[in-house]
Amino acid sequence: MATTQEVIAQQINENPIILYMKGSPNQPQCGFSAKTSQCIMACGFRFAFVDVLANPDIRSELPKYGNWPTFPQLWVKGELIGGCDIVVDLHEKDELKAILAEAAPAS
Repeated sequence: MATTQEVIAQQINENPIILYMKGSPNQPQCGFSAKTSQCIMACGFRFAFVDVLANPDIRSELPKYGNWPTFPQLWVKGELIGGCDIVVDLHEKDELKAILAEAAPAS
């Protein structure tokens, strides 16, 4: 059986764009997760997501894995981009779309 750290590594490696968030893009459970997923969707890219509220092991281990204490967390091509403030800032500067475009074709 894989450890939680191995599961996280596999999710990040298998999904070019993955968002660890509270809830889902259609039903976010916190304002920060809502804002972050909206920025990604506004760029027109498909992305995977993991609801950390439904996955308590991932919720407790991911901050150690990425050395980032809060949620949401956006990972692109295996790299942690950041949380809500960083993603919103990148989106407002028109830089988020370019970062996402390197990882996945537009949907």
